[in-house]
Amino acid sequence: AAPPCCLARDPPLLRRSRPRIIAMGLFDKIEVAPADPILGIEKAFQADGDSRKINLGVGAYRTEEGTPFVLQVVKDAEKEMLEELGTKLNKEYSTIDGPAALKMLTQQLVFGEDSEAIKSNRIASVQSLSGTGSLRVAAEFIKGHMKPEAHEIWISDPTWANHTAIFQKAGMTVKTYPYYKAETRSLNFEGMMKALSTDAKPGSTVLLHSCAHNPTGVDPTEEQWKEIANVMKQRSLIPVLDSAYQGYASGSLDKDAFTIRLFVSMGFEFYMCQSFAKNLGLYGERIGMLHVVCNSAPQADAVLSQLKLVIRPMYSSPPIHGAQLVMKILGNEARLSAWKKELSGMADRILEVRSQLRAGLEKKGTPGTWRHITDQIGMFSYTGLTTPQCERLIKDHHIYLTKFGRISLAGLNNGNIQYMVDSIDEVVRALPPITSKL
Repeated sequence: AAPPCCLARDPPLLRRSRPRIIAMGLFDKIEVAPADPILGIEKAFQADGDSRKINLGVGAYRTEEGTPFVLQVVKDAEKEMLEELGTKLNKEYSTIDGPAALKMLTQQLVFGEDSEAIKSNRIASVQSLSGTGSLRVAAEFIKGHMKPEAHEIWISDPTWANHTAIFQKAGMTVKTYPYYKAETRSLNFEGMMKALSTDAKPGSTVLLHSCAHNPTGVDPTEEQWKEIANVMKQRSLIPVLDSAYQGYASGSLDKDAFTIRLFVSMGFEFYMCQSFAKNLGLYGERIGMLHVVCNSAPQADAVLSQLKLVIRPMYSSPPIHGAQLVMKILGNEARLSAWKKELSGMADRILEVRSQLRAGLEKKGTPGTWRHITDQIGMFSYTGLTTPQCERLIKDHHIYLTKFGRISLAGLNNGNIQYMVDSIDEVVRALPPITSKL
């Protein structure tokens, strides 16, 4: 036999001519997901070099100068926390459900200090990853522990874009009830009541925005809320109240908690999802709470034990920094008072922007009616602008907003409000009447 060194080998050219075989990769069939439309607005805004550009897409408060706002009470609390770090405060894990003091303080904020439900210890509370996390924990709990009819949840049309995905990911069936009447840019109260009274099956779950509806800015009146609560009581519908804007909507923490306290007073058992992203400006801290109002203290204890079992395999325990900030502010009388003043100032600035935008359009004689801008409340406004008009605002005027006409009023200020008025006027007049509802 020939020695190995003498065995025939492929010529170099032949070796190079052989096709390279690439093994199928584990992730070859994974497709790129579509970009989040709101985050896409932010990306496009950042890439735009025009000095006139305005970002009205992202739902975060901005100062009159157009910059992110850190509340003074948050700065003061941060300073004290830094001084206490290593002595009174540390970086150890939190408990699964968050600090006991945080539970009591946040309960009092939303349900009221004199709440019978608090005094009776019949509220099960857990710290969550802001409002999104509280909704997801609630959804997982409902799917895992409630009767099958509760696995169907009714949400408003329209609603916050993430609501549908949150409940669907938990395996719940999502249905919608009419909420917004485009012709009048107001609440479709009749449509909503019909859906709740005839379409939603008894025992179904219903998601409600407790104040400052996102994205429309349209809220029921207090009398309408009572009618909504009555029909839900009659049909044994289970409320999930999403509270992302307490104090930010009207400037009053108590006024914005009306709906929540109404449902407690009427004897409902329900879920209350609370976020401190907007009203304390703690967007990146991801601090929120889930409160479950039960009929008795033993029931609340049982619910709490099961909520912990939802959280433990999901994220184990919540972050401590945001929790400590909230406790430092809500648990200190002087800081709580100072926060209320700052919060009122934030709300007042948004209300002033609403007034300026409406007045500017009316003064200019822009075709259409603009009263809805001041009738709505909270950070957002459903302008009534059509998709082509919104696209023209983006392309020609460098004003970034959703293509269904929702704007974040926090992006407007004295320096750009007239440009906004002029730009809306231009796109409304430029588009053929057949394409415009204005």
